[in-house]
Amino acid sequence: MFKSIKLYNKQNINLEQLLLDLVGFAYKRQDAVLSEGDFSRRGEIIDIFPYSFELPIRIELDNEIISSIKTFNPATGEALWEHRIVIILPIRKASSLKTNPITEELPLTNFLDLNPGDYCVHNQYGIGRFLGLKKIKVKDTLSDHLVIEYDRGEKLFVPVESMHLVQKYIAFHIRKPKLYRLGSKEWIRVKQRAKKGIQKLAWELLSLQAIRLNSKGYIYPKDTKWQKDFEETFPYEETPDQVKAASEVKKDMEQGKLMDRLLCGDVGYGKTEVAMRAAFKALMAGKQVAYLVPTTILAEQHFQNFSFRLKDFPVNIELLCRFKTPFEQKKIVENLKTGRTDVVIGTHRLLSGDVSFKDLGLVIIDEEQRFGVKAKEKLKQMRLSSNVLTLTATPIPRTLYMSLMGARDLSVINTPPENRLPIKTSVVEYDEDLVRQVILKELNRKGQVFFLHNRIEDIGKVRDRLAKILPSNTRLAIGHGQMHPKELESVMSAFIKGSIDCLVSTMIIESGIDIPNANTLIVDNAQMFGLSDLHQLRGRVGRFNRTAYAYFMIPRNILLETDARKRLNAISEYSQLGAGFNIAMEDLEIRGAGNLLGIEQHGFIAAIGFDLYCRLLREAVDNFKKAGVYEDAKENNI
Repeated sequence: MFKSIKLYNKQNINLEQLLLDLVGFAYKRQDAVLSEGDFSRRGEIIDIFPYSFELPIRIELDNEIISSIKTFNPATGEALWEHRIVIILPIRKASSLKTNPITEELPLTNFLDLNPGDYCVHNQYGIGRFLGLKKIKVKDTLSDHLVIEYDRGEKLFVPVESMHLVQKYIAFHIRKPKLYRLGSKEWIRVKQRAKKGIQKLAWELLSLQAIRLNSKGYIYPKDTKWQKDFEETFPYEETPDQVKAASEVKKDMEQGKLMDRLLCGDVGYGKTEVAMRAAFKALMAGKQVAYLVPTTILAEQHFQNFSFRLKDFPVNIELLCRFKTPFEQKKIVENLKTGRTDVVIGTHRLLSGDVSFKDLGLVIIDEEQRFGVKAKEKLKQMRLSSNVLTLTATPIPRTLYMSLMGARDLSVINTPPENRLPIKTSVVEYDEDLVRQVILKELNRKGQVFFLHNRIEDIGKVRDRLAKILPSNTRLAIGHGQMHPKELESVMSAFIKGSIDCLVSTMIIESGIDIPNANTLIVDNAQMFGLSDLHQLRGRVGRFNRTAYAYFMIPRNILLETDARKRLNAISEYSQLGAGFNIAMEDLEIRGAGNLLGIEQHGFIAAIGFDLYCRLLREAVDNFKKAGVYEDAKENNI
């Protein structure tokens, strides 16, 4: 029997009974809530740190009626996000996990943040539209129900005791979903079809993991003194999540199994450092390392970073990309084959048929979703013979993370670097006086500026326009993907070294450019970009311990489409650190899910909604493991 405590705004509760229920759920009363399972009461304020929550919640009462439910920071007491409905689960011990089967009824997300008019999914009845809460008389007693509208205006009244069966409908597309008819068998058929596809994915994930665990990989030795010396050259204080992720990667390597770990972290949260430490560990064992990135510019920057960090160690590093001449490329390929090159950093050129290694120990892949189909097929083969660490700045929703536990090795960096400040974000109409003021403000503090204009046809005119409104000694340059490789390399190198004040560029700066001195970003025609693109672009600044600014500019007197307005409102509202992980920026989170799951799963998510998809995936993984399928695959090397 599924047990939970449901709390929602304007609910009339018996406070003493709530406290007794929490104790019955194995929660402990404390003076302050610091970890999962704690709760406290101060008058009409109840703080609870529920099972499986990342942060505690604060419930404020007004004469035993809930007036607000908020997630808060336990260190500062600061309120972070407000919620309408919350579901609290009992503390689940290891023993209870064995006796209580995981089913689709058990929610993955504990907040039911539905607003009237939102599309929602009921596990048993399908997709409908949430109309709100209403008191319904049942056996002479008024009780609260969720009201959901279905096709032809039919209504379903869901008692609050069953609200765990309802979740907001989220999917990859923006199109309105189809409403189902109550009592029809179509939803059962759709759900069953999705279930089969999900089970196939779960089987593939578990089989791949079983094969890797059964494959004999190289057993890396424990960290050397040089490893410690190298890690001490990191100029910043590691975050707890960075330390944990690095430890998980090293543990994989030391166990002798073939690693295939996904490392997720918001932009600028230090994934590259974890990758560098893994690379150094492989080098200390005499192995070669390949670092694969989606853009030439990013390859160039990683090459410079690696070269600087490894300058005191006997390591040969090469860059393989289109910046190199055919002769230079041929020489690098030869050096990889003979083992003269220890680390190679490159684009998809690394996946060409002529590239082979003497003793490849580790493959690091940055933003795999940005590679083409052929490249992804080659990477799939690599995973069966090499240690692979994949980095992504696209957040993975917590619901998916929880459903994949045990089927995919995941590390997450959620904590921002020390002294990192939120980026001050503004959405404004284009104004030359403001542009001038913003750029000069940054240059006056000896900083640099990104000015993003994503049309190569007139990017030269934009640069000339800026030159007219800025002092004559302002150093302006243009960067875009159609420039000659050597010319682009020269521009980017100059900007990284600080000899360019303002770089006027296209989207080539979106991925990974890390320039601590560049702390102002201006995006022209911001209404043309997706929310995830805006979030990634904003991550180009704010990499240092000084305030950074992002200005998303739209043309004057333009009537924005509804979706564009929503995107710009979201990027403006959600500027706090870690926004990509902790807020409902739906297309950003769902993009992360899509990259991890693959395009063939998109249809199932669209059909049944993301939350139910994750519940069914978790159920499938759990069922396969309990049925011994995982061990069978391991033994038979399926």
